[in-house]
Amino acid sequence: MKVLVLNCGSSSIKYQFIDTITRDSLAQGLVERIGMSSAVLTHRPLGKEKIRIVGEILDHTIAIEYVIAVLLSPNHGVIKDKSEIDAVGHRVVHGGETFSGSVLITDMVMKALKDNIELAPLHNPPNIKGIEAATKHLTNTPQCGVFDTAFHVKMPPHAYLYGIPYELYKRYKIRRYGFHGTSHRYVSERAAEFLGKPYSELKIITAHLGNGASMAAINGGRSVDTSMGFTPLEGLFMGTRCGDIDPSIPLYIMGKEELNLSEINTLLNKHSGVVGLSGVSSDMREIEEAVLGGNERAKIAFDAYNYRIKKYIGSYAAALGGVDAVVFTGGVGENAPWTRKDACSGLEFMGLEIDDEKNNNAKGECDIATENSKVRVLRIPTNEELVIALDTEKIVNEQK
Repeated sequence: MKVLVLNCGSSSIKYQFIDTITRDSLAQGLVERIGMSSAVLTHRPLGKEKIRIVGEILDHTIAIEYVIAVLLSPNHGVIKDKSEIDAVGHRVVHGGETFSGSVLITDMVMKALKDNIELAPLHNPPNIKGIEAATKHLTNTPQCGVFDTAFHVKMPPHAYLYGIPYELYKRYKIRRYGFHGTSHRYVSERAAEFLGKPYSELKIITAHLGNGASMAAINGGRSVDTSMGFTPLEGLFMGTRCGDIDPSIPLYIMGKEELNLSEINTLLNKHSGVVGLSGVSSDMREIEEAVLGGNERAKIAFDAYNYRIKKYIGSYAAALGGVDAVVFTGGVGENAPWTRKDACSGLEFMGLEIDDEKNNNAKGECDIATENSKVRVLRIPTNEELVIALDTEKIVNEQK
């Protein structure tokens, strides 16, 4: 099956066109600056040069039209007719408590997505726009929604409930939802395959590290805890997000700086974390360069980022009652040996030891632990788009 995978943001659409039989990405690209006259579509077909198209793309409907047109292009396309798009798989950020797995898009599902907008006001609306746009251009093509939150929905109540009046959970659904679920699911499944052991028997800690970052404790294929919470702001120290802080701090800052709700939200989500503490950048590559250059604040931010990861590894090992493997993925997790080394240093007491040479030369899917390490430490590149494509294929085939 050939599946068009869409990840729609407020002003952008990432896409991949995946053959689920070969698991090849036949084409991939990005539409940026939607809503502007100088919008840009970057498209790379498999085995061909990347192309860049600049034009007026005023909304998601026009953006999807551009994507389909470039897939059909005689020079840069990979199909001859849009009927070759067998299905469309959408990344949807928030499924609330409604969805514990991927689903076929129906009128009932669309209503549920709209009902969950207040839980993800920045993400669900563009996800919905993407579904509506795809429906307009691919009327009879089945579409599926794959949710960031779904993998974490079945966490036990003691892990997802907060220490607030229970009535507020019942009234407003305030609970830990977690995000990056598609990535955590993919790399933990791949970890089991890599180790040659049953997924149902493993205790795995996954670390999806990038500008946004989260970790998950996975017991027998089930997420039993995760670091992001009601929103993606909670948990690890991130590129621009503060992560775990005393809940009184925002109130204190609002009083001192005379900030309103919107301003404090922007401060904690966009101007905190690595960029806020370092004053340099939210990009860990630039932070590492600054550290090597002797920048003290960059060093503090770098240490804080890695220290939080270590704390979560320790706490999740306790929550799981042991751990068989720690998995690093995401832009930082896959490409930053320093972070992997620092996050694992000092954990020898729990049987986790990094091999420096393996860590420094890690490529693809690999084990960077020492021969004697009781806990395996894996580098596994994530592939959320493939998960979306395979889930879409499975759901569509079940409807036949």
